[in-house]
Order: sequence, then C-alpha cells, then structure tokens
Amino acid sequence: MKNILANLNKAFENRIRLGIMSVLMVNDWMEFNSLKELLETTDGNLASHLKALEEKAYIKMKKQFVGRKPNTSYQATEAGKTLFRLHLDALEDLIKKQ
Repeated sequence: MKNILANLNKAFENRIRLGIMSVLMVNDWMEFNSLKELLETTDGNLASHLKALEEKAYIKMKKQFVGRKPNTSYQATEAGKTLFRLHLDALEDLIKKQ
C-alpha cells in the first residue's frame, strides 16, 4: 500500500506556514504587519516562519521605504505556489481515503 503521507510537504505542516502560504496564494504581495495581524502571531514567530519559507524559495521578500518608514512585503514564488497546490491536493487525497 502506498504511503498516504508521502506527498505532504513538511514545509507547510506548521499552521503559521500554512496560513502564510494561504494568504499569499490569493494576494500578490502582503506586508509583514498585515500578515502578523491576520495570522495573530508575534513578530519573532512570523519572522522565523517567513525565513524558513524564503530559504526554500517558496516566497520572496521585497524591502522598500514608504515615506521614511521601512516596509517589508512578501510574495509566493511560482515554485512555492505549485508545491503548495500539491500539498493541498495531498491533504485532499488523505481526507478522501479516510
């Protein structure tokens, strides 16, 4: 019997990372503070999960200044979107097999 968990992507198993990717799938760019508020998490927690996704090239970061304030935004990469869709498909398959 095929391992039904084999197609799940460990990078998306955490609820914060799942939330980040879900938000970035439907928004072109999302600012750090907006993500933090939406996901109801702390700066440090969000930053560590964003860094993990960025290191895998699932998301990319853009830093700019708005007025005199720094602004950091994130976007899902095409590879990240593809792999996240595959992860969601694997979750759906898992649910259907139960």
